[in-house]
Amino acid sequence: MNLIIQAAHDIPAVHIDHLAQLSAAARVEQVGAHLYRLRDAVPHDGIAPYCLEHQLDYGFVPQGKHLSDFGLLVMDMDSTLISIECIDEIADMQGLKPQVAEITESAMRGEIDFAESLRRRVALLEGLDEGALQRVYDERLQLNPGAETMLAELKKHGIKTLLVSGGFVFFTERLKARLGLDFAHANTLEIVDGKLTGKVLGKILDAQGKADWLAHVRDELELKPDEVIAMGDGANDLKMMAQAGISIAYHAKPVVRVQASYALNFVGLDGLVNLLSH
Repeated sequence: MNLIIQAAHDIPAVHIDHLAQLSAAARVEQVGAHLYRLRDAVPHDGIAPYCLEHQLDYGFVPQGKHLSDFGLLVMDMDSTLISIECIDEIADMQGLKPQVAEITESAMRGEIDFAESLRRRVALLEGLDEGALQRVYDERLQLNPGAETMLAELKKHGIKTLLVSGGFVFFTERLKARLGLDFAHANTLEIVDGKLTGKVLGKILDAQGKADWLAHVRDELELKPDEVIAMGDGANDLKMMAQAGISIAYHAKPVVRVQASYALNFVGLDGLVNLLSH
Protein backbone atom coordinates (compact mmCIF):
# COMPACT_ATOMS: atom_id res chain seq x y z
CA MET A 1 0.00 0.00 0.00
CA ASN A 2 0.99 3.61 -0.56
CA LEU A 3 0.11 6.06 2.19
CA ILE A 4 -0.87 9.35 0.52
CA ILE A 5 -0.54 12.43 2.72
CA GLN A 6 -1.89 15.78 1.53
CA ALA A 7 -2.86 19.11 3.01
CA ALA A 8 -4.04 22.60 2.11
CA HIS A 9 -0.80 23.99 3.57
CA ASP A 10 2.92 23.21 3.70
CA ILE A 11 3.58 19.98 5.58
CA PRO A 12 6.52 20.16 8.01
CA ALA A 13 9.12 17.43 7.50
CA VAL A 14 8.68 16.35 11.11
CA HIS A 15 5.06 15.32 10.36
CA ILE A 16 6.08 13.23 7.36
CA ASP A 17 8.95 11.63 9.29
CA HIS A 18 6.58 10.69 12.13
CA LEU A 19 4.01 9.18 9.75
CA ALA A 20 6.76 7.29 7.90
CA GLN A 21 7.83 5.78 11.22
CA LEU A 22 4.29 4.87 12.25
CA SER A 23 3.55 3.25 8.89
CA ALA A 24 6.99 1.60 8.53
CA ALA A 25 7.18 3.12 5.04
CA ALA A 26 10.02 1.90 2.84
CA ARG A 27 10.42 5.22 1.02
CA VAL A 28 9.09 8.79 1.15
CA GLU A 29 8.42 10.68 -2.08
CA GLN A 30 7.37 14.33 -2.30
CA VAL A 31 4.96 14.38 -5.23
CA GLY A 32 3.76 17.98 -4.99
CA ALA A 33 3.96 21.12 -2.86
CA HIS A 34 1.55 19.71 -0.28
CA LEU A 35 1.55 16.05 -1.33
CA TYR A 36 3.61 13.04 -0.24
CA ARG A 37 3.59 9.35 -1.10
CA LEU A 38 4.89 6.92 1.52
CA ARG A 39 5.63 3.64 -0.24
CA ASP A 40 5.08 0.14 1.18
CA ALA A 41 3.24 1.55 4.20
CA VAL A 42 1.17 -0.43 6.69
CA PRO A 43 -1.80 0.84 8.74
CA HIS A 44 -1.26 2.00 12.31
CA ASP A 45 -3.83 3.18 14.87
CA GLY A 46 -1.87 6.37 15.49
CA ILE A 47 -2.11 7.68 11.92
CA ALA A 48 -5.74 8.89 11.89
CA PRO A 49 -5.60 10.95 15.10
CA TYR A 50 -2.20 12.40 14.20
CA CYS A 51 -3.42 13.50 10.76
CA LEU A 52 -6.60 15.00 12.22
CA GLU A 53 -4.60 16.93 14.82
CA HIS A 54 -2.32 18.43 12.15
CA GLN A 55 -5.01 18.95 9.48
CA LEU A 56 -3.62 16.37 7.10
CA ASP A 57 -5.67 14.16 4.80
CA TYR A 58 -4.43 10.60 4.37
CA GLY A 59 -5.36 7.47 2.47
CA PHE A 60 -3.94 3.98 2.04
CA VAL A 61 -4.08 3.26 -1.68
CA PRO A 62 -3.12 -0.11 -3.18
CA GLN A 63 0.00 0.14 -5.30
CA GLY A 64 -0.99 0.06 -8.95
CA LYS A 65 -4.45 1.58 -8.30
CA HIS A 66 -4.78 4.67 -10.50
CA LEU A 67 -7.40 7.07 -11.79
CA SER A 68 -7.25 5.36 -15.18
CA ASP A 69 -8.77 2.22 -13.60
CA PHE A 70 -12.12 4.02 -13.30
CA GLY A 71 -14.81 4.94 -15.81
CA LEU A 72 -17.35 6.97 -13.83
CA LEU A 73 -17.40 9.54 -11.03
CA VAL A 74 -20.77 10.07 -9.34
CA MET A 75 -20.96 13.16 -7.14
CA ASP A 76 -23.38 15.02 -4.98
CA MET A 77 -23.90 18.73 -5.72
CA ASP A 78 -24.63 20.79 -2.60
CA SER A 79 -21.61 21.12 -0.30
CA THR A 80 -19.69 18.65 -2.50
CA LEU A 81 -19.24 19.99 -6.04
CA ILE A 82 -20.39 23.44 -4.90
CA SER A 83 -19.82 25.26 -1.62
CA ILE A 84 -23.44 26.08 -0.75
CA GLU A 85 -26.70 24.30 0.03
CA CYS A 86 -28.87 25.83 -2.69
CA ILE A 87 -32.14 25.44 -0.79
CA ASP A 88 -30.70 27.30 2.22
CA GLU A 89 -29.70 30.20 -0.02
CA ILE A 90 -33.10 30.25 -1.76
CA ALA A 91 -34.70 30.35 1.69
CA ASP A 92 -32.50 33.31 2.58
CA MET A 93 -34.37 35.27 -0.10
CA GLN A 94 -37.49 34.67 2.04
CA GLY A 95 -35.75 35.49 5.31
CA LEU A 96 -36.14 31.83 6.27
CA LYS A 97 -32.56 30.56 6.07
CA PRO A 98 -32.18 29.58 9.77
CA GLN A 99 -35.36 27.48 9.75
CA VAL A 100 -34.51 25.73 6.47
CA ALA A 101 -30.81 25.28 7.31
CA GLU A 102 -31.74 23.57 10.57
CA ILE A 103 -33.81 20.99 8.68
CA THR A 104 -31.03 20.59 6.08
CA GLU A 105 -28.41 19.88 8.77
CA SER A 106 -30.66 17.36 10.50
CA ALA A 107 -31.24 15.52 7.22
CA MET A 108 -27.53 15.50 6.32
CA ARG A 109 -26.72 14.00 9.72
CA GLY A 110 -29.26 11.26 9.01
CA GLU A 111 -31.62 12.26 11.82
CA ILE A 112 -34.72 12.66 9.63
CA ASP A 113 -35.83 11.11 6.35
CA PHE A 114 -34.49 13.08 3.40
CA ALA A 115 -37.70 13.09 1.34
CA GLU A 116 -39.73 14.34 4.30
CA SER A 117 -37.10 16.98 5.09
CA LEU A 118 -37.17 18.21 1.48
CA ARG A 119 -40.95 18.50 1.46
CA ARG A 120 -40.86 20.50 4.70
CA ARG A 121 -38.15 22.82 3.41
CA VAL A 122 -39.70 23.39 0.00
CA ALA A 123 -43.09 24.12 1.59
CA LEU A 124 -41.49 27.10 3.33
CA LEU A 125 -40.60 28.57 -0.08
CA GLU A 126 -44.21 28.90 -1.25
CA GLY A 127 -44.84 32.21 -3.01
CA LEU A 128 -41.19 33.02 -3.71
CA ASP A 129 -40.53 34.57 -7.13
CA GLU A 130 -38.72 32.13 -9.45
CA GLY A 131 -36.13 34.84 -10.14
CA ALA A 132 -34.65 33.98 -6.74
CA LEU A 133 -33.23 30.77 -8.24
CA GLN A 134 -31.24 32.70 -10.85
CA ARG A 135 -30.04 35.12 -8.19
CA VAL A 136 -28.71 32.25 -6.08
CA TYR A 137 -26.95 30.80 -9.14
CA ASP A 138 -25.45 34.14 -10.19
CA GLU A 139 -24.59 35.62 -6.81
CA ARG A 140 -23.93 32.77 -4.39
CA LEU A 141 -23.13 29.50 -6.15
CA GLN A 142 -19.41 28.76 -6.20
CA LEU A 143 -17.50 25.62 -7.05
CA ASN A 144 -15.57 24.06 -4.24
CA PRO A 145 -11.77 24.45 -4.46
CA GLY A 146 -10.09 22.06 -6.88
CA ALA A 147 -13.30 21.25 -8.79
CA GLU A 148 -12.05 22.33 -12.20
CA THR A 149 -8.67 20.64 -11.70
CA MET A 150 -10.42 17.40 -10.77
CA LEU A 151 -12.83 17.53 -13.72
CA ALA A 152 -10.05 18.30 -16.20
CA GLU A 153 -8.08 15.30 -14.97
CA LEU A 154 -11.14 13.04 -15.22
CA LYS A 155 -11.73 14.14 -18.81
CA LYS A 156 -8.08 13.44 -19.60
CA HIS A 157 -8.64 9.81 -18.54
CA GLY A 158 -12.00 9.53 -20.34
CA ILE A 159 -13.90 9.19 -17.05
CA LYS A 160 -17.60 10.08 -17.29
CA THR A 161 -19.28 12.29 -14.69
CA LEU A 162 -22.72 12.02 -13.11
CA LEU A 163 -24.04 14.84 -10.93
CA VAL A 164 -26.88 13.45 -8.83
CA SER A 165 -28.56 15.69 -6.29
CA GLY A 166 -31.39 15.86 -3.82
CA GLY A 167 -31.37 19.54 -4.82
CA PHE A 168 -32.86 21.02 -7.93
CA VAL A 169 -32.66 20.59 -11.70
CA PHE A 170 -32.45 24.38 -12.09
CA PHE A 171 -28.89 24.21 -10.72
CA THR A 172 -27.72 20.78 -11.90
CA GLU A 173 -28.56 21.50 -15.56
CA ARG A 174 -26.67 24.81 -15.49
CA LEU A 175 -23.64 23.16 -13.91
CA LYS A 176 -23.81 20.28 -16.37
CA ALA A 177 -23.66 22.70 -19.31
CA ARG A 178 -21.04 24.97 -17.74
CA LEU A 179 -18.66 22.18 -16.68
CA GLY A 180 -19.25 19.70 -19.47
CA LEU A 181 -20.62 16.99 -17.19
CA ASP A 182 -22.02 13.88 -18.88
CA PHE A 183 -25.13 13.22 -16.78
CA ALA A 184 -27.17 15.11 -14.19
CA HIS A 185 -30.31 14.27 -12.21
CA ALA A 186 -32.14 16.15 -9.45
CA ASN A 187 -35.56 17.28 -8.21
CA THR A 188 -37.87 19.74 -9.98
CA LEU A 189 -39.52 22.61 -8.13
CA GLU A 190 -43.13 23.32 -9.16
CA ILE A 191 -43.49 26.86 -10.49
CA VAL A 192 -46.86 28.42 -11.40
CA ASP A 193 -47.22 31.96 -12.75
CA GLY A 194 -43.60 32.72 -11.91
CA LYS A 195 -43.94 31.69 -8.27
CA LEU A 196 -42.75 28.63 -6.35
CA THR A 197 -45.75 26.64 -5.13
CA GLY A 198 -43.92 25.02 -2.23
CA LYS A 199 -44.08 21.59 -3.91
CA VAL A 200 -41.71 19.25 -5.74
CA LEU A 201 -42.87 17.67 -8.99
CA GLY A 202 -42.82 13.89 -9.30
CA LYS A 203 -41.03 11.40 -7.10
CA ILE A 204 -38.37 12.94 -4.86
CA LEU A 205 -34.82 11.93 -5.73
CA ASP A 206 -33.63 10.70 -2.33
CA ALA A 207 -30.82 8.46 -1.09
CA GLN A 208 -32.19 5.39 -2.90
CA GLY A 209 -32.79 7.48 -6.02
CA LYS A 210 -29.14 8.52 -6.07
CA ALA A 211 -28.03 4.90 -5.72
CA ASP A 212 -30.41 3.85 -8.50
CA TRP A 213 -29.06 6.51 -10.88
CA LEU A 214 -25.50 5.41 -10.16
CA ALA A 215 -26.45 1.82 -11.03
CA HIS A 216 -28.36 2.93 -14.13
CA VAL A 217 -25.51 4.98 -15.59
CA ARG A 218 -22.91 2.40 -14.56
CA ASP A 219 -24.82 -0.30 -16.43
CA GLU A 220 -25.37 1.98 -19.41
CA LEU A 221 -21.61 2.51 -19.61
CA GLU A 222 -21.04 -1.26 -19.10
CA LEU A 223 -18.82 -0.69 -16.10
CA LYS A 224 -18.22 -2.92 -13.09
CA PRO A 225 -18.91 -1.57 -9.58
CA ASP A 226 -15.19 -1.33 -8.83
CA GLU A 227 -14.78 1.02 -11.82
CA VAL A 228 -16.99 3.65 -10.16
CA ILE A 229 -16.07 6.39 -7.67
CA ALA A 230 -18.82 8.07 -5.62
CA MET A 231 -18.39 11.28 -3.66
CA GLY A 232 -20.68 13.00 -1.16
CA ASP A 233 -20.96 14.73 2.18
CA GLY A 234 -24.33 13.82 3.76
CA ALA A 235 -26.25 10.81 5.02
CA ASN A 236 -28.38 10.74 1.85
CA ASP A 237 -25.20 9.99 -0.14
CA LEU A 238 -24.39 6.79 1.74
CA LYS A 239 -26.49 4.42 -0.39
CA MET A 240 -24.90 5.59 -3.64
CA MET A 241 -21.43 5.54 -2.04
CA ALA A 242 -22.01 1.93 -1.01
CA GLN A 243 -22.55 1.06 -4.70
CA ALA A 244 -19.08 2.29 -5.75
CA GLY A 245 -15.67 0.68 -5.80
CA ILE A 246 -14.26 3.73 -4.03
CA SER A 247 -16.23 6.23 -1.96
CA ILE A 248 -14.99 9.69 -1.00
CA ALA A 249 -16.37 11.66 1.95
CA TYR A 250 -15.78 15.31 1.05
CA HIS A 251 -15.75 17.68 4.06
CA ALA A 252 -18.49 15.37 5.24
CA LYS A 253 -20.63 14.67 8.28
CA PRO A 254 -19.11 12.13 10.75
CA VAL A 255 -21.67 9.44 9.76
CA VAL A 256 -20.34 9.64 6.18
CA ARG A 257 -16.63 9.86 7.02
CA VAL A 258 -16.64 6.60 8.97
CA GLN A 259 -18.27 4.65 6.12
CA ALA A 260 -16.26 6.03 3.19
CA SER A 261 -13.15 4.52 1.61
CA TYR A 262 -11.40 7.87 2.00
CA ALA A 263 -12.19 11.17 3.69
CA LEU A 264 -11.02 14.53 2.35
CA ASN A 265 -11.47 16.82 5.34
CA PHE A 266 -9.05 19.64 4.56
CA VAL A 267 -7.99 19.65 0.88
CA GLY A 268 -10.09 20.52 -2.17
CA LEU A 269 -11.75 18.24 -4.69
CA ASP A 270 -8.44 17.78 -6.50
CA GLY A 271 -7.53 15.64 -3.48
CA LEU A 272 -9.25 12.80 -5.35
CA VAL A 273 -6.71 13.15 -8.18
CA ASN A 274 -3.85 13.23 -5.68
CA LEU A 275 -5.03 10.01 -4.04
CA LEU A 276 -5.08 8.11 -7.34
CA SER A 277 -2.31 9.82 -9.31
CA HIS A 278 0.60 7.86 -10.75
